[in-house]
Amino acid sequence: MNADDFPTPDVEVESIDPESLKDRIDAGEDITLLDARMQSDYDEWRISGENVTSINIPYFEFLDDEVDTEVFSQIPDDREITVLCAKGGASEYVAGTLAEHGYDVDHLEDGMNGWASIYEAVEVERYDGQGTLIQYQRPSSGCLGYLLYDDDEAAIIDPLRAFTDRYLDDADEFGVDLKYAFDTHVHADHISGVRDLDDRGVEAVIPEAAVGRGIVYADEFTTAADGDTFDIGNATIEAIHTPGHTTGMTSYLVDDSLLATGDGLFIESVARPDLEEGDDGAPDAARMLYESLQERVLSLPDETLIGGAHFSDAAEPAADGTYTAPIGDLVTEMDALTMDKEAFVELVLSDMPPRPANYEDIIATNLGKNPVDDDEAFTLELGPNNCAASQDSLAGD
Repeated sequence: MNADDFPTPDVEVESIDPESLKDRIDAGEDITLLDARMQSDYDEWRISGENVTSINIPYFEFLDDEVDTEVFSQIPDDREITVLCAKGGASEYVAGTLAEHGYDVDHLEDGMNGWASIYEAVEVERYDGQGTLIQYQRPSSGCLGYLLYDDDEAAIIDPLRAFTDRYLDDADEFGVDLKYAFDTHVHADHISGVRDLDDRGVEAVIPEAAVGRGIVYADEFTTAADGDTFDIGNATIEAIHTPGHTTGMTSYLVDDSLLATGDGLFIESVARPDLEEGDDGAPDAARMLYESLQERVLSLPDETLIGGAHFSDAAEPAADGTYTAPIGDLVTEMDALTMDKEAFVELVLSDMPPRPANYEDIIATNLGKNPVDDDEAFTLELGPNNCAASQDSLAGD
C-alpha cells in the first residue's frame, strides 16, 4: 500500500497544524512524536528539540488486522502522542489505530511537507542601519533569508522559490515595493527564488563571480561585483566577494550593520568547501575560505552582525530570536576563526557531514539547466541543508 492511499480511520482523529506544533515546541512543552515514515527517511531528517521525544515506527507495522503487541510496547500510553508521516495520509491512519486502542493521539496535518512550509519572520533588533531588517527562518531545513526595507523600497537576500508569494505579500503589508532579490551564490540545498521574483517584476541580482559556473540566465539579470552597492531607500547594500564555499560566494553588507554571509560563515560553524569541486578540490577551496574569512569578514568591526543563510540544531538564537551574532563574539567562541591556515584546512576537512540531499539536481536547477515545476522543486529541497562543516569540530569549548 502506498503511504498516501490509506482509508479514513473508523474513529475520528484530531489533527494539529504545523504552526501550532511549532508553537508548542517553542513554548517548551514536552512533545512526543510518533514518526511513521521509513527509517531511512527518519534517519535523514526529522523534527527534533530538547523537549521533543521522537519514536520511529514505520506505518506498515500498523497494516495487519492484529498489530503486534511489541509495536504498542514502544509507544507510551501516559501522554499525548502526535503521529506524523510525509504528507499526512499514513499518519491519520496510524493515529486512528492508536485511538482505537485507547491512546490520546492526534496527527500532523500535511506531515513533514507541512512542517517544511513553516516560514517565520523575526526582526533583527540589533540591526542599527537605516530601515528595518527581517530574518526569515525555515525550521525544517534551517534556511535563513533577509528582508531589508526602508522608506518605500525593500530587498530580499537569499529568497526561496517556495515562498515567492510570501515576500511580495510581506512587502505589501509593510507598504513598500520589493526592488531587489539577491542571491549570495549558486545554492546546493534549496531552489532559489530570484528567477520567480524577477518574473514578478523584482530586479534579480546574482554574484558576478558565480556566472562562470554556467548560469544560463545570467545575461538576463543584474550582476554584483565586489564593491558594488545598491540603494534601498536610505540604506545601502554592498557586495563583498567571499569565495570558499563556492568560487562565486558573495556576501552582502547591509548598511554597515549586518553581513549576510550566505554559506560562508554561520553563527555556529563555517562553510563546507567540497560541494563545487568535490573532494579533490576541497583543500584549495578551504584555503580560499580561510583567506575570505580573515581578510574580508573578520576585518570588519567587531560589532558587525553576522547572518548566514542557514542555522543548525547547534545554533543558539540571540535574545531577539534571530540567528545572528557579532563578529567579535564569533571570534571568541569559534576556534576555527583563530587558527593558522593549514590548521584551519585540516580541521574543516577532518569531519565533513553528508552532502545535502539531491544537491547535484538542486545546483543544476539553480543554474537553469534542470527545469522543474513548483511541486518538484519543493520535493527536491526537503531535508537538512548540510552546507556547513561539522559543528562538533569547529566550536570552542
